[in-house]
Amino acid sequence: MGMPAPLTDDPAAVIQRQLEAYNRKDIDALLATYAPDAEQYVLHGDRLAKGHAQLRQRMLARFAEPNLHARLLSRTVMGAVVVDLEEVTRNFPEGNGRMEMLCVYEVVEGRIARASFALGTPTLEG
Repeated sequence: MGMPAPLTDDPAAVIQRQLEAYNRKDIDALLATYAPDAEQYVLHGDRLAKGHAQLRQRMLARFAEPNLHARLLSRTVMGAVVVDLEEVTRNFPEGNGRMEMLCVYEVVEGRIARASFALGTPTLEG
């Protein structure tokens, strides 16, 4: 039994770790993929969170949704920028459903420095 593979700074690998932590609802593993002063934004819009304390609060609220799951539809990597298109299953106030989400991540020194999100229109189940 060899040593576990070292965590790589490769931007795509960082984003994959973030996605897996999100789907496990593992807040500490998720925050480990973000720089301490990382920022999340609405794409071309308002800042949603800055720093681990705000990110933790925002993500724990999301993790409270029992059906939460992100399914990767496509990933584009250009240098330090990773763009994921995901289908996210959510428990919306109006009911359970899915929506597409475009996630634009900038990775600096092996951590997410900035993330921006564009949300598609939710589709409710039945």
